[in-house]
Amino acid sequence: MTDTTDAPAQPARAGHSRLGWALVVISVAQLMVVLDGTITNIALPYIGADLAIEPANLSWLVTGYALAFGGLLLLGGRLGDLYGRRRVFMVGLLVFALASLLGGVAQNEAMLLASRGLQGLGAALASPAALALITTTFPAGPQRNRAFAVYAAMSGAGAAVGLILGGWLTGHADLFGLGIDGWRYTFLINVPIGVAAAVAAPFFLPESETHSGWLDVPGAITGTLGLLGVVYGLTRAGEEAHGWGDTWTIASLVAGVALLVVFLVIESRVEHPLLPMRIFRNRTRASSFVAMMIAPAAMFAMFYFLSLTIQQVIGYSPLQAGFAFLPFSVGIVIGAGLSSNLVARVDPRFLAGTGTLVAAFSLFMFSLIDIDTSAGNVVSQLAQDSTAGEGYNYFAHILPWIFTMSIGMGLTFVPLTLTAVHHLRNEDSGIGSGVLNTMQQVGGALGLATLSTVALSVVNDRAATVTPQLAEAAGAAGIDVAIEQGQGFLQAAVFQATFSEGATDAFRIGAFMMLAASLVIWTQLRVKHTELATDGPEGAAVHV
Repeated sequence: MTDTTDAPAQPARAGHSRLGWALVVISVAQLMVVLDGTITNIALPYIGADLAIEPANLSWLVTGYALAFGGLLLLGGRLGDLYGRRRVFMVGLLVFALASLLGGVAQNEAMLLASRGLQGLGAALASPAALALITTTFPAGPQRNRAFAVYAAMSGAGAAVGLILGGWLTGHADLFGLGIDGWRYTFLINVPIGVAAAVAAPFFLPESETHSGWLDVPGAITGTLGLLGVVYGLTRAGEEAHGWGDTWTIASLVAGVALLVVFLVIESRVEHPLLPMRIFRNRTRASSFVAMMIAPAAMFAMFYFLSLTIQQVIGYSPLQAGFAFLPFSVGIVIGAGLSSNLVARVDPRFLAGTGTLVAAFSLFMFSLIDIDTSAGNVVSQLAQDSTAGEGYNYFAHILPWIFTMSIGMGLTFVPLTLTAVHHLRNEDSGIGSGVLNTMQQVGGALGLATLSTVALSVVNDRAATVTPQLAEAAGAAGIDVAIEQGQGFLQAAVFQATFSEGATDAFRIGAFMMLAASLVIWTQLRVKHTELATDGPEGAAVHV
């Protein structure tokens, strides 16, 4: 069957001389949005100490951003379709810059949490507009392929860049001689970048057409609250203190799913829906959305478990851990560049299918990380103020798979992004980009929650077995676990002896998740490479 939907009106393209600068503006904005998900992670202890924030509440500085970002993406995408993507892109960047300024000068917990939520709103406005602007600014073919390659590289490398930049900025309280607490720079650095990108946008980015209709307010409310409920529930489920059985976890997930059901009913009945159901009718596009939910789920979980293993078990400092992920940034640029060059000659399913297989293999190799967690070694290392994995060879056993993982993700993201938004109606490009970004956010939260549950189960089982052995080894080393200091030592020893076991199981399940994404790609992604070089009617010549 073929979908014979009328052709969308073709947007005006920017001149060739401006395309390079247009890509710079879009890429800088996307990098800023993505890296802000991790740049504050390393600064959390410093923020907590400076603003007297309870450790249990610090995680909300990360969760609050993710909730606002993931929950508002559909709304942001639709606003761009209705009122102009460049305009919404600029508003999003300015909101993000303002929120970053508020975070940088925050004097208390409430002010900082509010700034993170406002950053999420700015990101939700800017990110889908940025992706849609690539479609409307760059003509189909090599130029658009290269633009998507850069976009994918920025999206994939942002997390690693955030870890490095966050560690460096946090450690420089005397930067520029201003005497500002280092963690504040992780917010303030966004201000000039966001403002500069917003100011440059009118010079290099053409405005998209505005479209008639009005904003679907009931759909916006139910869709946004539903996504907030699901993302919050999944995030809470992934936290050790709560888990899947927690009352608020269950209530949030049930309420979120119920609201999304109501949202879908509303969308099927209103004249101008927030989320037109027609964008899911094309099997190629629908399978791209599914694959782009599963693959990032495994990738984001890899960042989480591997970064904790490198820091807390192998003993790297936060900044060293950030640099340990630098090869990921390099590899995803290489993979994305290779993919953008090949996608004009090779069908997307072969590129993305191969990329997910390479990523699955890399995750499996992470599951083979073999750290000596015997009771004797753990106690001996901790007694010397070291860690169980002290001296573990990062270059031989971790670096190769970080690099191959990034190559695989680079090969995957470019063709899937192209197939997810290609041949959308012009008036649906923004919401299509919003759906794609939402899939990534929800997939990341789902992956982390699922794999955290797997890891926690393994850790608890292992702890029940190893705790007596550690107590015996500690006693033999002259450490009295009956006193408070000794109990603290025993708790640290249990973590050292169990965490890597849970992490390796999580990597193994992550590999199966990546294989599931690969299966979807190989069996459902049928679009030909020749079609990606055209700007025709939605679904024309696409087998569904």
